[in-house]
Amino acid sequence: MRKVVNFLLEFMELFERQKEKSPKKTPLADRMRPQNLDEFVGQKHILGKDSVLRKAIEKGELQSMILWGPPGTGKTTLAYIIAQQAGAHFVAFSAVTSGIKEIKQIMVEAKKQKEFYNRKTILFVDEVHRFNKAQQDAFLPYVEKGDIIFIGATTENPSFEVISALLSRSKAYTLDPLIEEEIKVILNRALKDKEKGLGEFNLKLEDKVLDFIAQMANGDARVALSTLEFAVLNTPPDKNNQRVITLKIASDSMQKKALLYDKAGEEHYNIISALHKSLRGSDPDAALYWLGRMLAGGEDPLYIARRLIRFAVEDIGNADPQALQVTVAAKEAYHFLGSPEGELALAQAVVYLATAPKSNSIYKAFENVQKDIQQTQALPVPLHIRNPVTKLMTDLGYGKDYQYPHNYKDHFVVEDYLPNNLKGRKYYHPTEVGFEKEIKKRIEWWDRKRGEGKSNPPKRS
Repeated sequence: MRKVVNFLLEFMELFERQKEKSPKKTPLADRMRPQNLDEFVGQKHILGKDSVLRKAIEKGELQSMILWGPPGTGKTTLAYIIAQQAGAHFVAFSAVTSGIKEIKQIMVEAKKQKEFYNRKTILFVDEVHRFNKAQQDAFLPYVEKGDIIFIGATTENPSFEVISALLSRSKAYTLDPLIEEEIKVILNRALKDKEKGLGEFNLKLEDKVLDFIAQMANGDARVALSTLEFAVLNTPPDKNNQRVITLKIASDSMQKKALLYDKAGEEHYNIISALHKSLRGSDPDAALYWLGRMLAGGEDPLYIARRLIRFAVEDIGNADPQALQVTVAAKEAYHFLGSPEGELALAQAVVYLATAPKSNSIYKAFENVQKDIQQTQALPVPLHIRNPVTKLMTDLGYGKDYQYPHNYKDHFVVEDYLPNNLKGRKYYHPTEVGFEKEIKKRIEWWDRKRGEGKSNPPKRS
């Protein structure tokens, strides 16, 4: 009896899904969604023939999981296939439109499925990173009791966006952007499929059209299919009733490359890191590319300008003191000109920084200073270099025996300026690169003067 009930439930769900996904009403990307693992394209690192996940799916041995990857890589499709393979009750849940109230309603239904029909419920939560901590907490009791198999999909790093309690009860899988050849496989399927795809149309594609769409989709199958569908539906048949899709039509349909860049997400940090490391590696071409990627993705140019200023002081410093001036000037130029003209000032600064001599001596010196400050706390200023602004301070010895350098030859006299506990400490070690080579010579000259002065040290009472 239970098997009959399960069969009827599956048939009803299948009927509803097919009714909802009428080819006339749904986008091509949805109609061409794979129905099983054999149709699934890409992600061989987790779904290959001998992979642990594939074997688990085929055996129906399911566990809660997080699917992490960029848009259009198959997260939703994979969750649906897993549910279908296991004969489970599948519930799709959007973090954008649903809350804790809806969660509780779904859990009541999940308990019924388990108790009355001995049927698992797979709860698929799209964009799980949009849930706050309290909303994510609401899943935990049901996951722990086994009332649901939780599958969360996210474009953000789950280490930062999913609470640790839920993450520890789930297995995280990373989905990669599809390569161009994989996207072309998907596009060709759509062109040949007469039932769900575009096979009913009399189409002719110019050479390189599929290559262009696959490249510009940037690893997103949904973008590729949507572009192809738009091009076909908006190209009228010619006198031979044939729709000829040219490279220009494909380009116009794409409009703009689908750049993966989230100003508040992980990719933001990935790309700014790439820019910073390209500058540090003295590669102006790579640095210009990552600058362009950030600007094309909608990043605030003044944020980029601030990062360039930071780079000038952190990775160049006194090896080229002009670097700081160039980056500050670029920030001012952008502030004055705006986009797009001001972006050239940022590009100029990027090339200057990439080709400038590098040194992190200032960064390391100040880092060591901060370490000493934390370890030694507030060491007192030596009395002889304190400023005696009152009579009491003078009576207490403030400024006593201070030697004014301008009264001595070369405007220099041997003196101790650090606290007693840190006498002789050296923080700044200039390199032999760029202008720091000159600074190093200057420091060595002052050190020689100190050596000469110590043979006849000043007297103090």
